[in-house]
Amino acid sequence: MQIFFYEAFEEEHNALVANGASTLDSGFTWKTIQEYGSPEPPAPIISVRTQSVIPPEWAPKLKAILTRSTGYDHLTRYCRATGANAPACGYLPLYCNRSVAEQALTLWMALLRRLPEQMAHFSSFARDGLTGREAAAKRLLVIGVGKIGSEIVSIGRGLKMEVRGIDLVKRLPDLEYVSFEEGAPWADIVAVAMNLTDANAGYFSAEKLAMLKPGALLINIARGEFTPLKPLAEAIESGHLGGAGLDVFEQETKVGPNLRSNGELDKTSPLYRLSQAKNVILTPHNAFNTAEAVQRKSQQSVEQLKHFLENGTFIWPIN
Repeated sequence: MQIFFYEAFEEEHNALVANGASTLDSGFTWKTIQEYGSPEPPAPIISVRTQSVIPPEWAPKLKAILTRSTGYDHLTRYCRATGANAPACGYLPLYCNRSVAEQALTLWMALLRRLPEQMAHFSSFARDGLTGREAAAKRLLVIGVGKIGSEIVSIGRGLKMEVRGIDLVKRLPDLEYVSFEEGAPWADIVAVAMNLTDANAGYFSAEKLAMLKPGALLINIARGEFTPLKPLAEAIESGHLGGAGLDVFEQETKVGPNLRSNGELDKTSPLYRLSQAKNVILTPHNAFNTAEAVQRKSQQSVEQLKHFLENGTFIWPIN
C-alpha cells in the first residue's frame, strides 16, 4: 500500500475513489489515527484532516503527509516536533473558501432569527419570544481576511451589512481595516476566519470577550483554539454575548473521537454548558462539507498525491 487516508467519511471516500485514489494503491478509514489504533504507519504516505494526532515516532517511517484541509497548523507543529525526521507535507488551500464562508453565514443568520428556538416552538405553534433580527445594516467584523475571510466580506456586503476587517495584511483595498480595540465594541457580529499561529492561540480570552459589544454574536469557523470554551461559556451565561456559533472546538482532537465513541459530553464541562444554551449553535467541524467542496477536495487531493509520487514534491507544500 502506497497511501492511507484517515478521516475519510462516506461521501469523501466515494469522491476520492471516483477521482482516482484507488488507482494509487490506497487504503481508507473514517477513523482518526488515534481511533484506528495502528502502532505503525499503514503506508509510507498518509493523508489526514485535522483531528488525527500523528505519533512523533512515525516521522522517520513516513515519506509524506497530506492534510485535506486549508489550515495546516497541526502539520507545522508536527514538523517542529520531529525536526530533521519530518516528512514532506502538503495541504489544500483552495477547495472550501466559499463553503466555509457560507457556513459562517448560516450560523449568524440562524442566531439572528433564533432558529433553534423557532424549531422548538413548532409543536405549540407559539411565536411569543421568537422575534429575530434582520442582517441588513448590521455591523460585521471579519477577523482574518484571507481567502475564506474575503468570501465572508463579500457575503456580508451582499446582505447590505456594514463590514470591517482585522488583518495584518490588507488584501482588500476597498475594505476598512481596524484594530480589535476599535472593532470589538462596534460589531454586531464577529466572524473568525484567521489562520492559527502560536501568537493568536487563545485569542478570545475573557478580557477580549468583555470588549465585545453587549449582545454581539461570535462565529468561529476557523480553529477551536481561538475560542477557549470556559470564558466563552461564562460570556454566554452572563448574557454579555448574544449568541455563539461554533464549527470548531478547543481540544477537538479529543472532542470529536469522544463524541463518536460514546455520544456524551462531561456535564461539568464548558462545552456541555454551551450545548445546552438556546443561543448557541454547535456543528461538527462540517463547514467545508458541501458536495461541490468535497468534489474539489477529492480531485485536488489525488492531484497532489500523484504529483508527489511522480516528482517527490507537493503542488502546495508546507514549508
